[in-house]
Amino acid sequence: MSDKSVISGSRNHIGNIRALSIDDMADVTAIYGHHVETSTASFETIAPSIEDMTSRFTQLQIKHYPTLVAVNADDHIMGFAYAGPHKPRVAYNHTVEDSIYVHPDHLSKGIGKALLASIIDHAQRLGYKQMMAVIGGSDNHGSINLHKALGFIHIGTAQKIGYKFNRMVDVVYMQRDLESD
Repeated sequence: MSDKSVISGSRNHIGNIRALSIDDMADVTAIYGHHVETSTASFETIAPSIEDMTSRFTQLQIKHYPTLVAVNADDHIMGFAYAGPHKPRVAYNHTVEDSIYVHPDHLSKGIGKALLASIIDHAQRLGYKQMMAVIGGSDNHGSINLHKALGFIHIGTAQKIGYKFNRMVDVVYMQRDLESD
């Protein structure tokens, strides 16, 4: 896929996937903040500021990690995704970890699948060997099923290692071999 891949999901939702730019940060921050405040998709408990998010994405882009947004025909952001380092140690340099966040109005419309497929494609072209998904909540069926649909395998569940919304939360680990295609 190119940086401007056409996406189409169910319910006639059509748009493009393109590289994230600095102009996208307000919308990206709002989408991420929603998930921080309402779900276990992120283990952050306080939504970061636009300055914090801009700094995070600038660091990813400096290191040439793929950072993408899905936009509709009017260039409004429907979701974003990126691949970043799985762990900071040098031996992990050939492995990335994906993150996908979709605007709540655009869930279950194929946006996440298009974003993840594009992130996988970018990571493969950049020479990464493995992609990890670290999914907050064993009840996060949308993310688990999305990753399964795109070739990830479940490699384990760490039970009750996070604490959010007054409950202990599992973490599901999934992995995709990027060299198998």
